[in-house]
Formats: sequence, structure tokens, C-alpha cells
Amino acid sequence: MKRWTARRVRALIRHSGPTSLLFRRRLALMGGAVLVGLAAVAFAWAADEASDAFQHVARANRWLPLLLTPLGFAALAWITRSAAPFAGGSGIPQVIAATQLPEKVGRCLIDLRTALLKVALTIAGLLVGASVGREGPTVQISAAILARVHALLNVPLRASVMVAGGAAGVAAAFNTPLAGICFAIEELASAYEQRMTLLVITAVIISGMVSLGLAGDYVYFGAVAAHLPLASAIPIALLAGVMGGASGGLFARLALGAARSRNAFTDWMRANPVLFAGGCGLVVAAIGVATGLTWGTSYEPARQLIIGGHHPLWFAPAKFVSTLATSISGIPGGIFAPSLATGAGFGNLLRWIFPDDQASAVVLLGMVAYFTGVVRAPLTAVIIISETTGSRGFMLPLLGAALVADWAAQRVCQDRLYHGLSRNFLDRASAAHAATGK
Repeated sequence: MKRWTARRVRALIRHSGPTSLLFRRRLALMGGAVLVGLAAVAFAWAADEASDAFQHVARANRWLPLLLTPLGFAALAWITRSAAPFAGGSGIPQVIAATQLPEKVGRCLIDLRTALLKVALTIAGLLVGASVGREGPTVQISAAILARVHALLNVPLRASVMVAGGAAGVAAAFNTPLAGICFAIEELASAYEQRMTLLVITAVIISGMVSLGLAGDYVYFGAVAAHLPLASAIPIALLAGVMGGASGGLFARLALGAARSRNAFTDWMRANPVLFAGGCGLVVAAIGVATGLTWGTSYEPARQLIIGGHHPLWFAPAKFVSTLATSISGIPGGIFAPSLATGAGFGNLLRWIFPDDQASAVVLLGMVAYFTGVVRAPLTAVIIISETTGSRGFMLPLLGAALVADWAAQRVCQDRLYHGLSRNFLDRASAAHAATGK
């Protein structure tokens, strides 16, 4: 039996005590995860309030968005380029890029000031009717919070910390802990490492508990009792997978083309970013005024379709164009929620082909297929949709549709959207680091 001598106690305190690196690392992770959960809940509330405020304005004056939305897009693009050049777009590509060189470019890509400005600009985007979601920005702000807490406690910043922060953000944003873990493994991490996985699970559980305690045990889209007989589910899942995956792959290809291609149009777009953003805003405004359904996340139209309600068949293409225009405009904001809404609209198109099958089940199959086509993360798509609708007993058909959709999307766009966009941010951040030496 080992004796507890004064020397052994001092050694133990140095190794695991309050001043040790091990203790500070654990405190940074757990304390940061609590802050992530709090930030996600506050962001969700503010985003919902902003979206509701715009809907009220649009209902009170139908034509005002034709002026408000383009001017808002132009202003947001100018502010982003001037004050926070790494805050544009979703936020997920920034975190992916940051994991490549965490000690160099990582600090500017997930800088807390940049992330906070991104939150404010995303809320402002919802206030002017942009087709954006808060989930991607939540990933960036979550990674930034964990990075700042690590810096305050003088703990070295590792790529796994950013992966954990981003995963915790997804978990808290949707109230879907399993989806956060799958998202980290499928999208944020380049390899499945035991240390990274433990960090992810710890951060996800803690932030999820905070979100659950404050926001309650809610299901994002409401509980849906989706069910189809196997004989009916197979053909619908196959058709949904092929068509939804191809459509989502088309969205990714167009978005990547706008970001990376060099031609006369993209050269003009990059030379006139504020004017181009205003033009994108005009497209979003025209579609929104004409339809009344494509503003913001389109959460309510999507939820109505999921529970068996009806919307016009043109909702899917209208939301597709509105989200694409918002995405390539360069203003901050995510595409998770708008893509889920587009997927619900795509499922509504499938209901026209399969009118005798359960409407909710058909919509969910279209939803998972399109979403997988956009993000190319089939397991994450299945778990997000099953957790946000409470349709866990329908996971096998959802998985079948998602796997087919992943194959179909790859035929249309070989690059994965977030990883393709991350290369742009990595190049820009590397150039900025080389220029400043910071």
C-alpha cells in the first residue's frame, strides 16, 4: 500500500490540482460547454424574435420588403466585408478550415469578436427577410467560445476543441445531442480519434443539458408518427434519394461555383460585392412577396407540410432559389434550417407522385434526401430529422433515402459543400496570417 507522503501530495497537486494543465483543460471544456448551451438558447430566442418581427412587417405592408430586403442585403454585405470578413456565410466552413491549422489561422476564423458580429448580422439578416438559419452561425460561435475559454485559462488550442465546440453548437441549436456527435464525425473531423470523440461527447452532453434545462424537452418540428409499409417505403425512398440528392447536389454545385469559379459573372460579382448582395436581396424579396412563404427559415410552412398540411407545389423551387440567392450573397447566415424547409417542399412534390401513402412519411423522405444532397452527411441528416420530428421508428427508410441521396449528390457535385467552401476561408486566413504574423 502506497503511503501518502507530503512529496506525493505535492506531485498530485502539480499533476491534477487547480493550477495543473489537466485541471485547466477539463475546466475549459466543461465551463465552455455550459456557455455554449446558454449562447445557443439566447441566439435561438433572438433569431425567432427577429423572424417574427419581419413577418409582422411583411404582413402589414406587402410591398415594403421590395425596398427593405435589397437595401438590408447590401448593408449587411458592406458591414461584413468591412468589419468581419471571416463572418460571411454559414460558419461551418470556417470551423472546418480552422481545424487544419488551429494555432495559426484558427484564431482569426473563430475569433470571438467575429463570431459575435456574425450572430448580430445573422439576426439582422432575419430582420430583413433573408433565407438563413441560425444553426451554422451557432457552430462558429460555439467553437469561438470554447477557443476563448481555453485562451483565458492558458490551455493550448487543439483542432479537437474546435470540433467539440462546433458539435456542441449543433446539439444545442436543434436540441439533438446525437446529431451533434454525428455531425462532428461526418463533417468537422478528418479522422475518428478517441480523444476528439471524448471531447465531443462531453461538450455535447453538457451544452445539451443546459439547453434542455432552459428551453425544455421540446421537439423542433413537433412529434410526427411517420410510418410506411416496407413495400411502399422502398420505391419512395429510392425515388426521393435520387431526385432529392440530385437537387441538393445542384444547390451545392451552384453555391461552390459562385464561391470558386472564375468567369465573367463571378469576376463582376467579386468586384461589386455590395451591389451583387443587393441584387440577391431583390431576388429574395421578389420571391417572398410573390409567395409569402419563403422568408427566413420557413419553419412554419415546413412544419405544416411535415404534419400533413398542404402548400403549393412551387414552394420547393421557390425556397431553393431564395436560399441559394441568400447563400451566394455573402451575408452571414446558415443554410441548415432553410435546406430542411426546401426538403419539406421537395417531399411535398413527392406527395403528388404518391398520393395514397402517408403524407408525413413521404415529406420526411423527401426532406432527408434533399438535406443529405446539400450537406453530404447522411447519418447526420437522418438523426437530425428523426430527433426533430420524434420519428425514431422511421429511421430505416430515412437512412435508405439518405444513402441513395448521398450517391446521387456525388454524381452532380463531387466536392462536399462545407469542405469546398472551407478551402476559400483557409486560403484567405493563411494570407491574412502571413501578412500580419498573428
